[in-house]
Amino acid sequence: LMRRAACCVCLVITLVGASPAIPARMVDRETETAIAKYAKMWKHPELFLPWQTEQFDPKFIVLIDSIKGGMQLDELLQNNLLRQEVEGVYSFPMLQLDFCDKFLEEIDSYFASGLPIRRPNSMNNYGLIVNEIGLQPSITYLQQEYILPLAKLLYPRQGQAFHAHHSFMVEYKAGHDLGLDMHTDDSDVTLNLCLGRHFTGAGLTFCGQMGQADHRKFASQYQHRRGHAVIHLGTKRHGADDIQTGERNNLIIWNHNLDYRATDEYTHHDYHKEESAPDKRCLSYTHDRDYEVFQEVPKGRKRPEGGGWCPPKQFCYDQMEPIALRVAHRTAGAKGPN
Repeated sequence: LMRRAACCVCLVITLVGASPAIPARMVDRETETAIAKYAKMWKHPELFLPWQTEQFDPKFIVLIDSIKGGMQLDELLQNNLLRQEVEGVYSFPMLQLDFCDKFLEEIDSYFASGLPIRRPNSMNNYGLIVNEIGLQPSITYLQQEYILPLAKLLYPRQGQAFHAHHSFMVEYKAGHDLGLDMHTDDSDVTLNLCLGRHFTGAGLTFCGQMGQADHRKFASQYQHRRGHAVIHLGTKRHGADDIQTGERNNLIIWNHNLDYRATDEYTHHDYHKEESAPDKRCLSYTHDRDYEVFQEVPKGRKRPEGGGWCPPKQFCYDQMEPIALRVAHRTAGAKGPN
C-alpha cells in the first residue's frame, strides 16, 4: 500500500513475450485502431523497426558490448563509458542527435494526426504513451538488447529480467508542465532519455531511496543533455526541476521485472525511521504530510485531500508532529508581528 501511494500510476503495461521480436500487447480496441491508422502515416519508418547500430552514440555501443564481454562496473567507470551521478544513478550518451530529431518529428506528426492521446501517467499532464502509437515493438527490442544487459549489471535483483515496460514521452515548457513534483516511479528500473529540444533549467533532482532513513535527503542534481540517458531504480526519490526557457522532451521507459515483484523484498518493503527533518529540495507537495511545515504549496498546484502519506507516522523524525501546529507557527512567522 505504501509503495502504491508513492508512485506515479501507469496506464498501460506492455507484456514482453518469450521472443522480444514478437511481444504480446495489452491494448484496447481504440488503441489498436489508432496504431493501425497511424501506420499509414509514419514519417520515419526506421523508428518502428529494431533500432540499428548507427542510430546509437558509438560510445553507447562500446558500453553495451563491453558489458556483454564481461567488463565490470569499476572498469566501465574508469574507462568513462559510464558516469556515476550518485550511488545507484548512472548516466551515459545513448542516441545520435539526428535520431533524436527524427523521434521528435514523429511525435509531432502523431500529435498533428488527430488520433487519440492519453496522458502518460498520473502526474504528467502533457506527452503521450509511445506504446500506443506503434513504437512498442522497437522499444521492446531496445529494452531486451540494450537496457537489460546494463540493468543486470547495475541492479542484479531488480534488473535480472524484464517482462514488461510502460514507455512514454514527457513534455516541459511554459504554459504546460514546468516540472514534476518529487516522486518514485512505478518501475523496477527507469531509463530517462533526453531527446531535446532546446532548454535551460529542467534538471533532475535526486534524493534518497524510498523507505530509507535518508529518503528525503538531497543526493544530486543531474543536468539533461540531448541524446544522453540516466538510469536508476524506480524507488529512487526524484523530481523534475522547473524549466526556465525553451522545451524539454524526454522518453521514459519504466521497466518491470515480474519475478522481482513476486518477492518478499518487493511486496514487504522495509521502512526506516527518518533521522531528521527533510531537505526542502526533496519535499513533495503530493506525498509528504509535513510539506507545509517548511514552505507554501507552489502556485497552481494542489495538495491531496488528507494532506499526503509520507512518512508513515511510525517512521517520522523526532519533532515532526503535530504538523498542524507547526504549519500555524510557520505561517504566523511569515506574516511577521502585528
